[in-house]
Amino acid sequence: MRSILNIILAKGNKGSISIQETRNFYLFISPMLIGFIVFTAYPLIFSFILSFSEWDLMSPYKFVGLSNYIRIFTRDRFFLKSLSVTFKFAAMSVPLNLIAAFLVALLMNSKVKGIGIFRTIWYSPAVTPAVAASVLWMAIFNYRYGLINRVLALFGVRGPNWLWDEKWVLPAFVIMGLWGVGGSMVIYLAALQGVPQDLYDAAEIDGANSWWKFRAITIPMVSPALFYNLVMGVIGTLQYFTNAFIMTGGGPNNTTLFYALYLYRNAFEYMRMGYGSALAWIFFAIAMASTVLVFRSSPLWVFYEYTTEVEG
Repeated sequence: MRSILNIILAKGNKGSISIQETRNFYLFISPMLIGFIVFTAYPLIFSFILSFSEWDLMSPYKFVGLSNYIRIFTRDRFFLKSLSVTFKFAAMSVPLNLIAAFLVALLMNSKVKGIGIFRTIWYSPAVTPAVAASVLWMAIFNYRYGLINRVLALFGVRGPNWLWDEKWVLPAFVIMGLWGVGGSMVIYLAALQGVPQDLYDAAEIDGANSWWKFRAITIPMVSPALFYNLVMGVIGTLQYFTNAFIMTGGGPNNTTLFYALYLYRNAFEYMRMGYGSALAWIFFAIAMASTVLVFRSSPLWVFYEYTTEVEG
């Protein structure tokens, strides 16, 4: 790596970059630039303009100023309902998934024969398509012949109507989310395997027990992975859509009307693209604020190990 940097610096010291090199540079990055402009920058700008307009995809869009935003904050009762559902689900799901994934990672970090097979089994649900997973869990949560209620019946417990009981439908989605902790587990596992063994050896010499080694070494050393999974978990739960759309459609009684689902309904079912765009930009602001809040808290509990390379 150092030799490549030296070559680049030597190349730069010889003189300015030629026109041909500049042309080649822009030629090679042009696919990325074109893709970013067409599929990211243009839709963002267009949706921001639409948020101040009314448009149903058929007739020309009409500029209405701040009417969409005013209506959202003053007359739209489902706006607050969808926010409440989303944040309630995030409050239950994110901490539970973080803890469960970390515990599984500790288990999968064991040095036993055939551990790779168990790691693969735990990770495989994380790459299962959301639609297929939704269909599978609809059968598992079925009130009459679902696997969970059958197991409960063996102990004399009558299981609830998971997906159509207002009290149990959100916990059902939280339980379903635990099935996919394999993705976060892999991140934790990589962090656990990167903890230097010398730290544990030094702690044992000082007389530290397992709990103190876990608390003083393991937790601080894997805190960057915990921080990453926390950020991704917050963003993921705020965007929760597919499972609710397929399994409940927002019911019962709007108990699973997640914000992303409500946005989809306005834009693609009610054909109110301007109103949907306004909801999207409000959601962007909420997600950004939540992420910034997590980042601001990181200096209080995230430990980064800095090393300096000394040249001899």
